[in-house]
Amino acid sequence: MPTLPELRRYALRRSLFRPTTLERAILKLGFVQADPLRAPARAQDLTLFQRVKNYRAGDLERRYAELAVEEDFFINYGFLARPFHALMHPRSGFERYPRARAKKAEQILAFVREHGPVHPREVERVLGSGTERHWSGNSNVTTRMLDALHYRGFLRVARRDTGIRVYAPANPSARIDGDDDATLDALIDVAFRKYAPVTASSLWQLIYRLRFAVPQWRTQLKPALARAQRRLASSELDGVTWYWPAAERVLARADDDEEPVVRILGPFDPVVWDRRRFEHFWNWAYRFEAYTPVKQRVRGYYALPLFWGEHAIGWANLTHADRLLTTSFGYVSGKAPRDARFKRGLDAEIARFERFLR
Repeated sequence: MPTLPELRRYALRRSLFRPTTLERAILKLGFVQADPLRAPARAQDLTLFQRVKNYRAGDLERRYAELAVEEDFFINYGFLARPFHALMHPRSGFERYPRARAKKAEQILAFVREHGPVHPREVERVLGSGTERHWSGNSNVTTRMLDALHYRGFLRVARRDTGIRVYAPANPSARIDGDDDATLDALIDVAFRKYAPVTASSLWQLIYRLRFAVPQWRTQLKPALARAQRRLASSELDGVTWYWPAAERVLARADDDEEPVVRILGPFDPVVWDRRRFEHFWNWAYRFEAYTPVKQRVRGYYALPLFWGEHAIGWANLTHADRLLTTSFGYVSGKAPRDARFKRGLDAEIARFERFLR
């Protein structure tokens, strides 16, 4: 039975793999979560920076059109390798649009099919728009309709122009047919492989979040959980059940002869995303505080977890403005390690960030 330090090393080893090409990294991860906040870079860039050779902030957006990648909603919104994206479609089980909204959707879809790829402003200029109220406030009708048609599988994101999604007709040939249970299991494996090892509660959280990716299979998620528990390797440790891929070996000794690497990870990095696992592994609570009132923040607006070797020892706040990177750090123990190797590693990581953001 693996110990908690062995599970921790295993989690870091399998997620922070040797840097490779952009397309191979996305395929290996399966899915890269996106977030629009840029502090100092967007979430998807922070994730890929640690796993892609010579990655620069914005490379995914710049190269998106040439990659076998699709933007869509999975367990969160982000970028999926195309073979995995195809498993989710065609989505079904939606409520029918009211007549006026259905007519608007047909007009927008016909326009994109005739003119695509199109920027939302082009659609709005020709077909008109307006605003509508929903739970989070007022939104542009055309933008919401394009998003809905994208989610329903009629459109795809062809590229982004200064961060704005440009839409094109979806490619029907990308859709596949097959046994529903087997397809759902394959999707679960995509999510699971990215975040393994996970606790029993986190495994259910991952599977339950797929209700957004495949609304047509919402009622099949609990049976899918039971199948996943049967096919995965597991062990109980201090009253907590852990799961990992049955074909992978967990046990690995710490390499005491190797100098520990300093890494600054994003708040949605696969190593960090599962907050419960984070607390199990490092015995302190990391929280994303961008949406926390300023007076209630403990670590900062966009504090990034700071790792030294296999230990999460604190957090970094990085600001990039006018080509200048400003840094500040906090430590769980209250002070930075006095080891000269940590200082060397931190200087090297800051230099890497400067190149990444340049």
